[in-house]
Amino acid sequence: MNVTREVILDLLPVYLAGEASPATRALVEEYLKQDAELAQRIRLQWADSLATAVPSALPPDLELRSLRRTRSLLGWQKWLFGLGITFTALSFSSEMSFGDGGIKEFHFLLRDYPVLFGTLAGLAVVCWVGYYVIRRRLRTT
Repeated sequence: MNVTREVILDLLPVYLAGEASPATRALVEEYLKQDAELAQRIRLQWADSLATAVPSALPPDLELRSLRRTRSLLGWQKWLFGLGITFTALSFSSEMSFGDGGIKEFHFLLRDYPVLFGTLAGLAVVCWVGYYVIRRRLRTT
């Protein structure tokens, strides 16, 4: 099979990025052995691009810290969601009494325990606000 220089030039970006399949790598390397001028141009261009590359100013453990922070936020989000549901359900607890073949009396516990209701409702609001703040922070664009 006769491979032209244009085909090799088309394959070079994939080859230089390291994303080429083994067969493509072998094909390009075999062609570069035959075409010394192209091989030399590629080596010079590769050396120039490495020399002008700016080293990263990011700390080496940035990805690990980001992963740990995201895991921590997800854990807090799960807990706040569960506690928000729990405190919401508890604040709307009710009492029913049956008699005479039906419901005799029904009322929310707010009537009998207003302080407890206020505490549970306040905790529910805090949990839901925390949950939505974390949810917004974790949202990606």
